[in-house]
Amino acid sequence: MAAERRRRAAAELYGRLLRIYEEGRESTPEHPCLFETDVEICLIGGSHKSPIERFWNGNNMIYILQKARHNEGSDAMEESKPDDAICASELLPKESSGPVALSVRRAKQLISLYTMVQNPNMTHLNISDLVVLPPLWIRCDGSDPEHTCWLGAEPLKAGNRITGINFYMVTCDGPTADKTYFANLEELKMAHKMKHHSSIVVTKGFAQYELIRAAVIEDTIVESESNIYVDITWNTVDKILETPPLVSAATLNITLESGDPRSPVYQLYRELQFLLALAEGLKTGVTEWPEPLESESAVELVQEFLTDLKKKLDGYCISGSKNETEKIKCDTAAVDSSIKSIFSERGDLDFAEQLWCKIRSVSSYQELIECFTLIIKSLERGEIQPWIHQGSSSLLSKLIQQSYHGKIEVVSLSGITPIQMLLEIGLDKMKKDYVSFFIGQELATLTYLDYFVSTSVDLQEQVHRVQKLHHMLEIMVSCTVLLQFKHENLFPLTHDHPEIWKVDISSGHGQKEVKTTWQVSTNPPVKHMTSNNTGVFSDSTVNGSNEERMYFITMAKCSQVHFT
Repeated sequence: MAAERRRRAAAELYGRLLRIYEEGRESTPEHPCLFETDVEICLIGGSHKSPIERFWNGNNMIYILQKARHNEGSDAMEESKPDDAICASELLPKESSGPVALSVRRAKQLISLYTMVQNPNMTHLNISDLVVLPPLWIRCDGSDPEHTCWLGAEPLKAGNRITGINFYMVTCDGPTADKTYFANLEELKMAHKMKHHSSIVVTKGFAQYELIRAAVIEDTIVESESNIYVDITWNTVDKILETPPLVSAATLNITLESGDPRSPVYQLYRELQFLLALAEGLKTGVTEWPEPLESESAVELVQEFLTDLKKKLDGYCISGSKNETEKIKCDTAAVDSSIKSIFSERGDLDFAEQLWCKIRSVSSYQELIECFTLIIKSLERGEIQPWIHQGSSSLLSKLIQQSYHGKIEVVSLSGITPIQMLLEIGLDKMKKDYVSFFIGQELATLTYLDYFVSTSVDLQEQVHRVQKLHHMLEIMVSCTVLLQFKHENLFPLTHDHPEIWKVDISSGHGQKEVKTTWQVSTNPPVKHMTSNNTGVFSDSTVNGSNEERMYFITMAKCSQVHFT
């Protein structure tokens, strides 16, 4: 009876995996699928980051199995559901929480079922046209004495024929600062030789150093995906945690997240976000106004700006105040001083651009109307005669041009009109900022930038194209500024404080290659791992000190079974 249940479970698992695999050939499934009420199956590959990349060299599609997370309102224990009802509707959205591990006992059962359906000798399963499935990896909760966090299985094949299975086991303990728990390299090599009956082993080292750390603003760590790492690899490792030799290969890995508060162009990013909010407001009718950045209101700033212009027109302070000129430049730079040398302030700001620098601190729709009312009245009365750049098609520019002739059309400051007017002048200004940078740095020509600054599309699309320019700017700034590393960034490289250090011990070639990996890392090596289930080191400290560098210790082992 137990054998029959096992046979049915194996056949059902094979059917699930095969269907997911066939669907994945067209496109990677967006949602996991359910197996036996407690397991969800995900297929990842292509552009998706593999969660076991540090411990497995494969680069094709893989199955990830983990504990299912059910919606409260669904009857997930009901076994009579049809096949087409087993997917996303029964599972929580992926964003609701992190991955959840299965018990090691359950994981071993699933590995056993997978091995059965990939063994061509299991003819009693009645599987016709046996398909070689992608490798299968299972998240484990570390509940066994070895603290297993991953179990994996990968078919070995000759052509289209399955010849055996590679089994993988990843275990982890930590965090600990006690280096007496670290392995001895010679003992690791000897254990590998004995397990795999090999006389010769090859060792390869890897170390990762973090050059840009998480930012701390007002005692709060800023969550950001931006980071810069140096990955170093070398052959022939002599001892655990050795410093990479000079002949090592180094790779600089840069990951950027737009809007990182550490970015020198963060203030420019905030300005762009306001443009995006205005564009969204035109579409939805609801605008999210930013928190005021100035102590004075936008109305007060606009009134002061108009008063200064009127004084100049009346003959007072013809050349303008140097302090005011510098203030306008400072206001419009919107960049950190560390990149002023490459993103300099433009000195040719026209009336509309200077106005944007004042009015962008507006905090309500009513305040915006008051600002534009002041401006239009000043134009109607001839109190100001501002100059603007040629080629601007904004409504405000048209009104200014009409004022030169002593008469401007009546504009109803109601509905979306004020928001559109504000968006237009901000869009014009930011386009010129980006164009000035890329052309001034000889990084692009005006012809190349034409797509990004074109006015032939609607305002929403124009803003999104400017957003693309900003992404390019952030990349350029990071490459030209952040990579000019300061002493505190380079310090870890000279004192051997890696975030990850590992050694691979391997023997054999091709499909007969087997590998043992030993690794220490400052962060948990798996997402589903928490300190309360990772073994005896979870509360470990040295002499009660929090100053010690804490490490997780991870081992990945491989074994092979050949079908006869």
